Amino acid sequence: MSDIFKPISDDRNNPSYSYPSSSDTHPAENSTNETGRTLLAAVLGGVVSAAGYLVYSRLPDDQREKLHSHVRQLVESRVNELRGRFNI
Repeated sequence: MSDIFKPISDDRNNPSYSYPSSSDTHPAENSTNETGRTLLAAVLGGVVSAAGYLVYSRLPDDQREKLHSHVRQLVESRVNELRGRFNI
């Protein structure tokens, strides 16, 4: 019995407490489910980033420069915020 299923001392004395049955979810099933979710997130992230790159590659130069300046300002503000928090 793994530690997560061991009852604490109060539960052992409680007549309504029941131990988990063998039909409960097994760690291997949880691992498979988690792997599937991770794979789905990776595939969706790849699709979204490819679509973003496609849109970005078709932007006119002036809009790309505006986007670059907005990103630089955002990064600078985050860096300054972190420096302020950590007193760097």
